[in-house]
Amino acid sequence: MLEIGLKLLFSYLVGSINGSLVLGRFRGIDIRTEGSGNAGATNALRTHGFLFALFAALIDLGKGVVAVALFAPAGGFGDPLLAPSWTAALCGIAAVIGHIYPFWHDFRGGKGGATAVGALLALAPVAVIAVLAVWVTTLVATGYVGLSTMMAAITVPVFALLWRPEGLDPALLGYGLVIAMLVVFAHRSNIRRMREGSENREHRAMFWRKPDA
Repeated sequence: MLEIGLKLLFSYLVGSINGSLVLGRFRGIDIRTEGSGNAGATNALRTHGFLFALFAALIDLGKGVVAVALFAPAGGFGDPLLAPSWTAALCGIAAVIGHIYPFWHDFRGGKGGATAVGALLALAPVAVIAVLAVWVTTLVATGYVGLSTMMAAITVPVFALLWRPEGLDPALLGYGLVIAMLVVFAHRSNIRRMREGSENREHRAMFWRKPDA
């Protein structure tokens, strides 16, 4: 119990290191007071440009990788309570929760997409191909970043059900189901704005149609 508890705690705390908020402190700004108010890479791109958003996204991706690839398999915490695959999945989930509800930033963070992908990179790298394909396809088709992220998150459990080279991976499926629920819940304001017709659209991504279409 001590082993899994400490690993989840460390994963949550590293997940709480929000890229855009940490970088924003060097500029004396809080990105949650700008643009959409979201502490994520999309709002960082819109308000502070490509390089700021890139480094913020890399931090958010990296902490997902750290939680799964470093914290989950670490020894010295006592006897393992769970199978390694489940420990890794839970550490990835803890990092995403940390991003959404960061301890270091008043529990007001981003929406978890980049951190979830980082954890997935360490859990099942091949799944990231499907996730990115869905994200890009949805963005090009609709122009909605939030919808693209939600569809990409929902892709994870679907992938776990369909991709079975060695049989069903219950831990990956569990990770995918929880992540899909967390990411969709975190995007509830985007869902509301889409229903109202007031959600921001990335028209440049919709290169196949005119901006006023």
